[in-house]
Amino acid sequence: MGKFNGHFYPGLYLFSYGLYQTIVISKAIIFNNSLLYPSCPPRNKGRWATLWKISYGGLLKMVTGSILTAYVVICLDDGMVLMSKQVPPRFMYPKEWQHLTMFILLILIGCADITSKNLLPQRCVVLEKSTLVLTFYVLLLLLVSHIQASVGVELQVHSLLILVVFLLVLVLTAELWVPDMFHLWLIETFLFLMMGSWLMHTGFILYRPVTGYTWQDDDMSDIVFVTTFFCWHMMINASCQLVIYGFSSFWYHCFCPGLKLTGSKETQYHASPPGPLYKLLQELEQSEKDDQALLLPTSSL
Repeated sequence: MGKFNGHFYPGLYLFSYGLYQTIVISKAIIFNNSLLYPSCPPRNKGRWATLWKISYGGLLKMVTGSILTAYVVICLDDGMVLMSKQVPPRFMYPKEWQHLTMFILLILIGCADITSKNLLPQRCVVLEKSTLVLTFYVLLLLLVSHIQASVGVELQVHSLLILVVFLLVLVLTAELWVPDMFHLWLIETFLFLMMGSWLMHTGFILYRPVTGYTWQDDDMSDIVFVTTFFCWHMMINASCQLVIYGFSSFWYHCFCPGLKLTGSKETQYHASPPGPLYKLLQELEQSEKDDQALLLPTSSL
């Protein structure tokens, strides 16, 4: 699992998730909408109405984590053996067990999303964010221990990945107090794009070089160019976010001009869950309507 596929496919998933989140955030910024409680068009109330309420993001995380977990187990001929049978016993497959832990954490994030959005009577954003933060804290610890035996190019590649995960941990921790801030969501999405694209590129650097020749650990120019490629990833991913936002803004303003007004009105109702003050105002409004209905027959007489 620590080969090309173990880096490319998780990176592809993270990069695709970052692209999707960029589209969501661009739409929220254009319509001045809420990120946690986005307005959505009304769905038909039929036998398929409950399908619209399913947390497809959480379901996708569970399915992806399960597939990657099964792939880790299948890749080993004798299965996921924890300790050898020799005396004294030794731990087996340390990096594979770390990958397995990472993918189980992805399943945990999906379970938290589905529990918050579909099983609880009211959505619990704190549960979702706390699970995500805990997952990346554990991921950061695993990556730090993952590079203990690495040298040269492999060490430089994984050190830059650790830098991205560390910054992502800081952003996710800040979102526990301000979960609906556009600036933090933009930085978070950028870091997910960086993590995904760099993981995919790491697979090519370490296991399938484009030139057909392996990178040399004792060549300083190879190590320097690893950092150069990382900087190129930063510029490309930032440009990708700008292009997606620009295209989304052009599309909605030119082809869907009526959606902006609708979205801004619906945001007032979906930006935050109804609280006790909102319910009290509704009751007062209903009582005034009842009084007017009682006075109407009298005035007609």
